[in-house]
Amino acid sequence: MNEKLLKPYDPKATEDRIYKLWEDSGYFTPENLPVSKIKNLKLKIKNYCIVIPPPNVTGSLHMGHALNAVIQDILIRKKRMEGYKTLWLPGTDHAGIATQNVVEKELKKQGLSRHDLGREKFIEKVWEWKEKYGNIILDQLKKLGSSCDWSRTRFTMDADYAKAVEEAFLHYHKKRWIYQGDRVVNWCKRCQTSLSDLELEYEDTKGKLYYIKYGSLTVATTRPETMLGDTAVAVNPKDKRYKDLIGKKVLLPIMNREIPIIADRDVEMEFGTGAVKVTPAHDIFDFDLAERHKLPLIQVIDRFGKMTEEAGKDYEGLSAREAREKIVAELQNKGFLEKIDDYNLRVSKCYRCGSVIEPQISRQWFLKMSELAKMAKKAVKNGKIKFHPKRWEKVYFDWLNNIKDWCISRQIWWGHKIPLESVDDVLDTWFSSALWPFATLNKKDQKEFYPTQALSTGRDIINLWVARMIFSGLEFTKKEPFKDVIIHPTILTKEGKRMSKSLGTGIDPMVLIDKYGADATRFGLIYQTMGGQDIHWAEEHVMAGKKFCNKIWNAARFVLEQNEKSEIRPARWQGGNPKSETISKSKILKEFEKVKKSANKNIEQYKFGHALREIYDFFWHKFCDNYIEEAKKSNTAETKEILFYILSESIKLLHPFMPFITEEIWGMLLSPDVRRRGLLIIEKWPKT
Repeated sequence: MNEKLLKPYDPKATEDRIYKLWEDSGYFTPENLPVSKIKNLKLKIKNYCIVIPPPNVTGSLHMGHALNAVIQDILIRKKRMEGYKTLWLPGTDHAGIATQNVVEKELKKQGLSRHDLGREKFIEKVWEWKEKYGNIILDQLKKLGSSCDWSRTRFTMDADYAKAVEEAFLHYHKKRWIYQGDRVVNWCKRCQTSLSDLELEYEDTKGKLYYIKYGSLTVATTRPETMLGDTAVAVNPKDKRYKDLIGKKVLLPIMNREIPIIADRDVEMEFGTGAVKVTPAHDIFDFDLAERHKLPLIQVIDRFGKMTEEAGKDYEGLSAREAREKIVAELQNKGFLEKIDDYNLRVSKCYRCGSVIEPQISRQWFLKMSELAKMAKKAVKNGKIKFHPKRWEKVYFDWLNNIKDWCISRQIWWGHKIPLESVDDVLDTWFSSALWPFATLNKKDQKEFYPTQALSTGRDIINLWVARMIFSGLEFTKKEPFKDVIIHPTILTKEGKRMSKSLGTGIDPMVLIDKYGADATRFGLIYQTMGGQDIHWAEEHVMAGKKFCNKIWNAARFVLEQNEKSEIRPARWQGGNPKSETISKSKILKEFEKVKKSANKNIEQYKFGHALREIYDFFWHKFCDNYIEEAKKSNTAETKEILFYILSESIKLLHPFMPFITEEIWGMLLSPDVRRRGLLIIEKWPKT
């Protein structure tokens, strides 16, 4: 018997060695797979491709990344064993705002800013940082066992990719779907750039609702500092309280400026008094309302969050918070403040730096979305693209049905420059990542591997990324970029809260791998993936995975002990099941056949947790606890053959889930003549 099996299973002594074995074999690359060597033109080789959702170049592996990577690896490993020509393409996203922030923080430690360096030198610094730290997360994915084709690793700022981004922009511009305009955008005063609605984070906080008398009516607002830029008061035309006031004017307190009372059906009668102040330059809703009613725009807060000259001499130069305190005091002194109520606010913040967003007028580039949204909706409605679970289609359609033109420009330095002379802005990171499924593939690969088959991702970027990839794929290739969208569960703390490194509630997958091994970590992730959207993380499932590794190891030890002097090896039934009539009628084999069929079906339906649990339950209880215990009392040739058959076939079934230990044991099971045929990674998937 192999001496390794005499010792307890040690993932630290196995995993790095096995991963190097896989890399050296070249089997991560489709051209090196045995199926690629087939010369018979009558046999049509089936291709299978997944592109990895590119993690930010600033990132390190978190639990969501780990789960998503394991899901993709399960699919790729299974298809590879089924004889498909597989490509799992990895890469990273340049993450404009996030990366610029990281490098700026490094400069700050040296007492420098990007402006001290200038644009060109700053970009050089970013590239230096990327070369030093940018591949950390890819190396961590290797530790997890990800069988990506690393020779095809892509980066969204690579020259070829940048060319595709430029061509996409010019394509839209030629169609007149891209335009420049002054609109209210979400502005981050720290990052000094615009952000889309999808790039905001929200924080529930306690605030105040201020009731201010505007002549004959009272308005309610949470932001009294913006009232200095009011150009109207709006009410709902169905609101009987204000029916006689529509069309009249009121005097704006403090500014002593007459403004009209207008009617608009989008005004919520239930909010406050039902009468709302309209500040078109500092609220997206108000801006849209102002466009409909042709109201003027008065900017009273600048891009640094300071009050402007338009706010008046008493407030110019103050921060918005300082102005609020002074305005409230003046309103009280002059009898304009009716009351102040406590109010629960949902404050929008920059998703990268955490600064409170200050909506304001800015000249930006926009992409018209009406035609693109129609394409994206049609692709899912006609079933050419399917969501798993199906309920996530609603999120997708809700966004597309209420879509606004996309603000694609950002006022930062790191990113794809807008390809028009005299323009110094860069494109929104999501504009470039929307091209990922096809822009990562060269012409030859596009012919072979596009469209891709499955996309696995989280629910939080259905609109940010999935929808945009779909309409981009349709617009530029006339094909859907993938067939299936797998929305994997969100991993929460055991208490059901969001994991956060800053709050100390995050869990580092690399710590789990170091403690329990990659196979155990993968087991713990998938075992908890049972169709419900959220996973309340429980480390005991990783511990269970480690115990399962030991169970598999000990089962392999027993089977090899039983067959040490026997010539029985899997080679005997490479074409199918054991042929003996007595064996084929065996109860354990019949049960195993059911497990194979069911597990296979569940993987195909993206029910990964169900598949793993079926294999686990059969192997641990029916095979180890029952059949092996019975086998200890029997020493027949048939028993030995069944033992060897179920072990070897179970190893194949478990390989996509737990690749390291299965590959290690496979090498011990095979006789030398069979071993030369190749690794488990390319062994034939069990027949059902």
